[in-house]
Amino acid sequence: MRVDDFDFDLPEELIALRPVRPRDAARMLVVGPEHNALADRGVKDLPEYLHKGDVLVFNDTRVIPARLFGTRIRGEATARIAALLHKREADDTWRAFVRPAKRLKTGERVDFACGLTAKVEERGEGGEVLFRFSESGTALDEAIARAGEMPLPPYIARKRATDEADLSDYQTTYARQLGAVAAPTAGLHFTPELLKAIDARGVISVRITLHVGAGTFLPVSVDDTEAHKMHAEWGEITPEVAAIINRAKSNGGRIVAVGTTSMRLLESAADEQGTIAPFHADTDIFITPGKRIRAVDMLTTNFHLPRSTLFMLVSAMRDTAEMKRAYAHAIAQRYRFYSYGDTSLIFRAETR
Repeated sequence: MRVDDFDFDLPEELIALRPVRPRDAARMLVVGPEHNALADRGVKDLPEYLHKGDVLVFNDTRVIPARLFGTRIRGEATARIAALLHKREADDTWRAFVRPAKRLKTGERVDFACGLTAKVEERGEGGEVLFRFSESGTALDEAIARAGEMPLPPYIARKRATDEADLSDYQTTYARQLGAVAAPTAGLHFTPELLKAIDARGVISVRITLHVGAGTFLPVSVDDTEAHKMHAEWGEITPEVAAIINRAKSNGGRIVAVGTTSMRLLESAADEQGTIAPFHADTDIFITPGKRIRAVDMLTTNFHLPRSTLFMLVSAMRDTAEMKRAYAHAIAQRYRFYSYGDTSLIFRAETR
């Protein structure tokens, strides 16, 4: 498929720079279940669309302050660099996107804030490097927390600086597992009150983990989707959670993914019949129209970038033309876009 097929025009003023307050006051565009059916609702209305026995699947990853600023040491010469961690490879190593990457060579040392240092182990394509840090394990986590800042998406960071409010705003209320460098933003809308209302409907809530990487923000730089390579992200579905999902599905419950990260992990773990297996590995799954959705019946997700892998994913839930019409409606109705914006609830096309 041509990447141009997933392009659309978005007025810049619709890109949200701050979330609404409270979190569950955001708007929600419902897409489906009938073809081209749209309904303008609010996040607080989500329980109305859920049935007893449905399973709501949350990604409980927790965002770390993964943006680091440091100084490259080369003899007597120094240079400033900025690094965005995106995937942990070992207790003391992280892959990162660095700029300007041309200032770094394999074997060089970089000094970050708070006494944290790293050695360049490898250089890859697109400004990617592998850092081996002076700290390891929990000590490294704590050092990064002291030295780093919250990695807001580039379309927000270009317009304003990160501040104290982002430390809580850019984190779900149920985040537990440290390791993400981007928030699973559909989950930002959920408050304790909304979760209680969902529980009262007899809906089952479960947690899985996908550590979202900075690759989610990278533009698609090829002309054809077949040539695009996704960056791998680490995920886990425990045997207990897999059993809960499979039992609910066998009893007629629908699987509702909270965010594209939850959906990508569920589809990575699903067999041809939609049965979920326990999962503890990397995934680089790329979901585009024409790829059969095996596990997920409904998806709640924010509004995505034109030409992005995430807009391709939501188009796989319906079809590209229908999702373009839905996005055109959202733009006309002045929905707020991207990480701090409004959300949508999308029924898989064959789900009734």
